[in-house]
This record gives sequence, C-alpha cells and structure tokens, in this order.
Amino acid sequence: MPLIKLTMRSGRTAGQKRRIMDGVHAALVDALRIPENDRFQFVNEIPEGNWDCPERPDRVLVEIKLFAGRSLEAKRALYAAVTANLEACGVDPLDVFVVLSDEPLENWGIRGGQAACDLDLGFKVNV
Repeated sequence: MPLIKLTMRSGRTAGQKRRIMDGVHAALVDALRIPENDRFQFVNEIPEGNWDCPERPDRVLVEIKLFAGRSLEAKRALYAAVTANLEACGVDPLDVFVVLSDEPLENWGIRGGQAACDLDLGFKVNV
C-alpha cells in the first residue's frame, strides 16, 4: 500500500496530472508487483511564487512511502519505470525526482487501526 505524493508547479491540466498519476501507478505495479487496485496518490501543486527550483522549473517530485522489504534491484526498476512512464507523459527525464521512504510494517496502522505486520497483505513485499 504505497502512499504517493506528487509535487509539481501548478499549471498542468487535469489530463496531464491524471497521466502522471497513472504512469507512477503503472511503475509500482510493474516494478514492485503491488496489486492493480492498490492506489493512494495525491497531487500537491505549488503556486508560481512558491516554487523555487530555477534549474528545473518543471520538476516533478515523486515521494513514495512503502512497506520496507523491497530489494535494491526492485527499487532501481521502479526509478527507471517511473522515469520512462513520465517521459511518455511529456515530462523530461531530468525533471523526474523520486524519493522512497521504506517504513517497517509495524509503523503502518491500516484496515481499521491494525498493525500491518499482523495482517495478510495479499501480496509480497520482499521483491
């Protein structure tokens, strides 16, 4: 159950944002083998005067919090897939910035306040 926060400068259309979200989700399904219906994403748009990234003004920051346990190989595959999928949406690969946060299962309270480590998640975390 990754939590995805996409941060970008405001100005993209609803369709562009949807394609970016779909591209990130497809990368997670392909690289980490999460279930297709496992989506929790939101877009954080920064107004023009509040965005200070002069070298890469069109940068898209992709922050992913996920259950700990993925291999370095899976993470590398994820970075590559996110970048390729966003490039297909018109985002320059140099503007894609991915940050992963591995969180231990005991740090997730899900499904009615249960610790994720006590549940059958329905998919493998150790990929």
